[in-house]
Amino acid sequence: MRSHEHMEHDLKLLNASWQRCWHELAMQGDSRPLFEELLVRHAEPHRRYHTLQHLSECLAWCEMARPLAVQPAEIELALWFHDAIYQLQAVDNEQQSADWACAALTAAALTAAAVPAAAVDRVAQMVLATRHAAPPATADEQLVVDIDLAILGAAEPRFAEYETQIRDEYAFVPAAIYREKRREILQSFLARDKIYRSHFFFARLESSARSNLAGVLAKSY
Repeated sequence: MRSHEHMEHDLKLLNASWQRCWHELAMQGDSRPLFEELLVRHAEPHRRYHTLQHLSECLAWCEMARPLAVQPAEIELALWFHDAIYQLQAVDNEQQSADWACAALTAAALTAAAVPAAAVDRVAQMVLATRHAAPPATADEQLVVDIDLAILGAAEPRFAEYETQIRDEYAFVPAAIYREKRREILQSFLARDKIYRSHFFFARLESSARSNLAGVLAKSY
């Protein structure tokens, strides 16, 4: 359970992030309803890991990696939307999230100077990159993917919490099937030449991610 202090900190971070990227992309109109809808989505009762905690952690990493981004505000918005739609038995959550991002950002009436169609398309492509099905096509997509995977290199207590949260999300899956599928996923990351392709994240998290993955695979799967 997150402490009140942690939740207050997260809310401040979320507010600051939303206002910053909305301003930097020169979007018009009242963004509060969309902001609040995204908060509600991330607080859905079936979520255990893909929550405001995960979103806040992603945005905190985004802030640290901002100097490396080509379009930092677009990366930030992509992170806001990358788990916006999250249904446990769906296979197209990322596509639905990307579609929502396209519709919402188009409706927000980006100014002509912000190149609306191109900006919206880049955000959508970054959301789709979090399917982790293919190598990211751009440097900004790579940053989004690395940020999404930053949890793998978290300190041991947080990584252990993450593993518990994922199991809780999929509590409806029988234990034997869950262990098999989870082992396949974790081993696929460990088998990569690099888990993190950007130098920023590779230098900070690669070693700890490999240690976390090897440790949990040895103990639990």
